[in-house]
Amino acid sequence: MKFTDGYWLIREGLELISGVQFFKAIQTGNTLKVLVAPKDLSDRGFQLDTALLTVEFSAPIEDAIRVKIIHHKGKVKRGPEFNLIEKQVPVSIEENEDQIRFTSGKCSAVINKTGPWEVQYFYNGKKMTASGYKAMTHVTESADKTTYVREELNLGVGENIYGLGERFTSFVKNGQVVELWNQDGGTASQQSYKNIPFYLSNKGYGVFINHPENVSLEIASEKVSKVQFSVKGESLEYVIFGGETLKSVISNYTSLTGKPALPPAWSFGLWLSTSFTTNYDEETVKSFVEGMRERDIPLSVFHYDCFWMEALNWTDFEWDQKMFPDPDGMLKRMKEKNLKICVWINPYIAQESKLFDEAAANGYLIKRPNGDVWQWDRWQPGMGIVDFTNPAACEWYAGHLRRLVDMGVDSFKTDFGERIPVDVVYYDGSDPDKMHNYYTFLYNKVVFDVLKDKLGDGEVTLFARSATAGGQQFPVHWGGDCDATYESMAESIRGGLSLGLTGFGFWSHDIGGFESTAPADLFKRWVAFGLLSSHSRLHGSKSYRVPWAYDEEAVEVTKFFTKLKAKLMPYIFNSANESSTLGLPMMRAMLLEFQDDLAAETLDRQYMFGDSLLVAPVLNEEGDASFYLPKGKWTHLLTNEIVDGGTWFHENHDYLSLPLYARPNSIIAIGNDENNADYDYAQNVELHLFQLEDGKTTSVTVRNTKSEVELAVTATRFGNELVVNAAETTGKPWSLIVRGISEISKADNVTVEATELGMKLIPELGSESFTVGLI
Repeated sequence: MKFTDGYWLIREGLELISGVQFFKAIQTGNTLKVLVAPKDLSDRGFQLDTALLTVEFSAPIEDAIRVKIIHHKGKVKRGPEFNLIEKQVPVSIEENEDQIRFTSGKCSAVINKTGPWEVQYFYNGKKMTASGYKAMTHVTESADKTTYVREELNLGVGENIYGLGERFTSFVKNGQVVELWNQDGGTASQQSYKNIPFYLSNKGYGVFINHPENVSLEIASEKVSKVQFSVKGESLEYVIFGGETLKSVISNYTSLTGKPALPPAWSFGLWLSTSFTTNYDEETVKSFVEGMRERDIPLSVFHYDCFWMEALNWTDFEWDQKMFPDPDGMLKRMKEKNLKICVWINPYIAQESKLFDEAAANGYLIKRPNGDVWQWDRWQPGMGIVDFTNPAACEWYAGHLRRLVDMGVDSFKTDFGERIPVDVVYYDGSDPDKMHNYYTFLYNKVVFDVLKDKLGDGEVTLFARSATAGGQQFPVHWGGDCDATYESMAESIRGGLSLGLTGFGFWSHDIGGFESTAPADLFKRWVAFGLLSSHSRLHGSKSYRVPWAYDEEAVEVTKFFTKLKAKLMPYIFNSANESSTLGLPMMRAMLLEFQDDLAAETLDRQYMFGDSLLVAPVLNEEGDASFYLPKGKWTHLLTNEIVDGGTWFHENHDYLSLPLYARPNSIIAIGNDENNADYDYAQNVELHLFQLEDGKTTSVTVRNTKSEVELAVTATRFGNELVVNAAETTGKPWSLIVRGISEISKADNVTVEATELGMKLIPELGSESFTVGLI
């Protein structure tokens, strides 16, 4: 929301109280309270008939500073609030005649006591940003007395802003107006299913705006040297995070808002859906599953979309008896095929659902101010919305889910959660404006907790569309309703990269696009992108997404990339553990791994899959790909071609290839099973070593499906000598392939074999180290 008319003028009809001068500071425990005046108060006469802004500085975790700007503090406090994981951390407050320095870890806020009001923020002595003269402001609209609190943080020369959730607009957010308000708007507009009030700067810091309600941002759009953000009301709170790297900034943010849970290993395999409005029964499902098996396409999960329930009854959690007369038997037969089962749900109860009367009578649905159940006819006729602020409603909803899990359901697609009205009353008195975005957190948490309770830690995964801050704790999320075009495929990549920069570790999308039906060319290109994402699902709207519906080549492409992902699972699952532990995305914007490379700052058509694999999806019918490789010798994973980075590349690829490069100085673990996502990753695992430079050490970890380390290997190069050490080995056979090396001069405690990719080193069983000479 813009409050100014150009740079100099204030918009007509607004009254502003802006911080211009320090007045007084008060320390209470680990909190510093500063009174900021809108005018010079040095004369006692000026201290009458004046407003003040109270600015409180505190530290919710180390290396982070919380700032709360308050005008009138007597406003009734109504939830919800984000559930933050705060810690008691030491702070230091130092004061002299000119400044006060508030420090948390390596983060400091330096407050001017003299001259114009200003707060500068530093990490390890390096300036991150600042809030200057008149930046902190209380605003009143003259007409209706609506109030806002605004902050403006400085943008430096060359500074870019990223994140703010799953946004399909330009990857760099400078110049954009962003309203953080969840909406069901597809992937082709400024609207977003997942609005996250956190942004990341390429200058090495992040800002979390601690408000679940709508946050309005002007990112170099009202004033080109400022990020301005505002909320309605009498106070505004934000947290600024520092870190040694951009990855550590995100890790610090997710330490406060929650780390992503680790999805089970089976969830990384291929998911096949019935699609949305298609007509299907058990025979249809059986034909899909058998069709995949006949064509040797590994399948991990089968998903039943909306019409597993009878039309117009959503949601009643009952199988449509006409289409599925024996659901228990059907699910048992599916499980015998080694498949996991996912079913579609949403938080809405149609008037025709057998559950509606019960829910309405017991107060399980959101109400209007007059006590009526809130209903409308969009999506389902007369539908109501479950009130997840009511513990009894949560338990009622969870009970139906438990019954489905007992039948054999392993996962739920938690669709919707964005169209949440504000002309309503909640059971616990929550503020409807704050609940609009926050609703999805309560919804997904209820479902996640059911699966965790029934299946145990490490076996829980959702397929969620909507989210807010903290929602990363309940993966997986997918990108919503994209179209079947190359433009929409590129939108999806941008959306996934932006979401990842806000702490969401696991993300997916509808392969081939949701709306319309992709031409075979686009489907095949999207398959490669989809199987090189953390999670991979074939799903659409009005047509089936089985690959043979496109052409026979689509079958071969799907088989090839599904099997490739299965073989990469030792690498992928260890990367997933890192994402869960550190709060980092598996699908990473290039600037996360190469933040010192200026060329990486704007790249939004390629990404790092984990820390060692670069992926550049092909986004046109011609098969042409333009992509950038940072400095170093990169190796194409499939062709073994080695190229020098630090420049742009232009390649043409057939459907069984794409730019897929291994990072120099890395080891990538490749498994021995191409038909399953969950298997014994350490058994006969091949560790592929890529272009290790002299004096460098690299390492790799191989875990089992319970996340336990079974093999940890380091490799160090000294000139032409390679020293390899293994630790935590369980005794299972493994080998190391030195890519691009065709000859070994000496070998101790290891058997050497020549392969097309490089020299294969097979250590003696029980050997913890070996040395070879490279030629």
